[in-house]
Amino acid sequence: MLALFGILIIIASVILGLIVLIQNPKGGGLSGTFGGFSNQLMGVKQTTDVLEKGTWIFAAAVGILCLISPAFIPAESTNSGKDLIKDISTMPQQKATTPAATTPLPGAATNPAGSGK
Repeated sequence: MLALFGILIIIASVILGLIVLIQNPKGGGLSGTFGGFSNQLMGVKQTTDVLEKGTWIFAAAVGILCLISPAFIPAESTNSGKDLIKDISTMPQQKATTPAATTPLPGAATNPAGSGK
């Protein structure tokens, strides 16, 4: 179900982006592209109204889907930070140990590798 919401959000976002890109910030946009033909098709004013309504509809759809989708996250996969802290605090504590002093092996060179002698 969560994947369905993700797909719907992506589709609505892409359509919203396309609608916004079609619009002209000065009011021409798609209606200015058709010129005189747009008056016969659906009118200049109606074209901008459709694009504006589409922008609001898809923006609302993305917002609502984003707000509703967390309700469908399965309960077993959600872990709060308190559970993690509780698990760490109940773990047995181990004392830090220092490594034992190492003694050179018999027959090993007495000069360190980088001394150059």
